[in-house]
Amino acid sequence: MKVKIMEIDGTLTNDIEISENFLAPFRPDVIKKAFLVFMSWTRQPYGSDPKAGMKSSAQLSRRRKSYRGSYGHGISRVPRKIMMRSGMRMFWVGAFAAGTVGGREPHHPKAEKIWYKNINKKEYALAIRSAIAAGLNKDIIKIRGHEVPDTFPFVLSSKFDNLSTAKEVENALVKIGFANDLERAQVKKIRAGMGKNRGRPYKKRKSVLIITGNEDSKLFYSGNNIPGVEIVHASDLEIADLAPGNMAGRPILFVESALKNLE
Repeated sequence: MKVKIMEIDGTLTNDIEISENFLAPFRPDVIKKAFLVFMSWTRQPYGSDPKAGMKSSAQLSRRRKSYRGSYGHGISRVPRKIMMRSGMRMFWVGAFAAGTVGGREPHHPKAEKIWYKNINKKEYALAIRSAIAAGLNKDIIKIRGHEVPDTFPFVLSSKFDNLSTAKEVENALVKIGFANDLERAQVKKIRAGMGKNRGRPYKKRKSVLIITGNEDSKLFYSGNNIPGVEIVHASDLEIADLAPGNMAGRPILFVESALKNLE
């Protein structure tokens, strides 16, 4: 498969051959499975203290013949703790059980639960290839809501690695035809729910994904400052970059240096 090389000024130059991996069949089922598995790798285990609600220093005997027990007092067998006593007179309250005030939580989340899921290497590789192919297909890209120029797909010139400021990268993307998509990505919504109180008040949109093979590329510092735009090295490419939210069809721009790594 041959595509054109796009220069910074928006002109198309020589043809370049890209790998057949970019022509993989579109498999949304495999992409979804790989995305869910990848998200399980990033999930942090959580759980409550196993002894939460059961740390009282007041002890109540459950032996039938013990004078500090509740047997023979005409009360239910609910677990209790002694608050005060005077000789044989006890004052106790229900405690420890899930239905009591300050008691333990029933079926609480346990930190030892394993969230990590597995996937076959070939299956994950198929998901990557399928997501890359979807990111070069204009029909699938438009279904996801992005706007791409009529000349898409194309490969970016290696000169893009030398763009050192966000303004230069933004102007270059506008010249090659992604002005509408960048404007679309600037819209953000206030998140519904408790996420507003947890450091993620806004829901932001995704724009183009630029993949480079140059580790010293200046795009890592300049391009990531543009809303919706992400810069990824070819060796660090993951399914979450290609198909955010499990939806393939994010427009992908390859720099010339990335093609050798992806082969």
